[in-house]
Amino acid sequence: MSSRPEAEVVRAHPVRLRRVAAAAAAVVVATFVVIAVLLGSTSSEGVVFGVGDQVAMVLLGCFVAGGILLVARPSLVADERGLRVRNIVVSHDIPWEVVRAVAFRDGSPWATLELADDDQVALLAVQASDGERSVAVVRALRTLQARHAAAGEGPTPGERSDGVI
Repeated sequence: MSSRPEAEVVRAHPVRLRRVAAAAAAVVVATFVVIAVLLGSTSSEGVVFGVGDQVAMVLLGCFVAGGILLVARPSLVADERGLRVRNIVVSHDIPWEVVRAVAFRDGSPWATLELADDDQVALLAVQASDGERSVAVVRALRTLQARHAAAGEGPTPGERSDGVI
């Protein structure tokens, strides 16, 4: 029987951003539907808009709404093995061995991971606009990172790859 405590898993996604994106996407779709309905009763310089044009307008609205919803896609899952970061388009699997620090600087819109090779990865799932929820996530990530560093499996928090602290 293992005396190891149950693994902690930290999950995050941008709450306020998701709400704003969903509302904006709904407004866009509604606007395009209204435009499509209005197109059915108009003609312009001899061109008559038909049902196909109306359907195309609604589909265009759905594509635009889908693009808006991509902004709400970011997520983060972290456990003792590492982090799975999904930003708008790109996803990263990052082991704790390469994480030097979890940073959330004043004025920054989101948290970042500072890696041992002096690279940075944006954590778009941890937004400043989410307030205390984001602070709690950053603290939990720092705890996981410090636990991993204390086990001797990676850089200590704040340690640089060139040995400068």
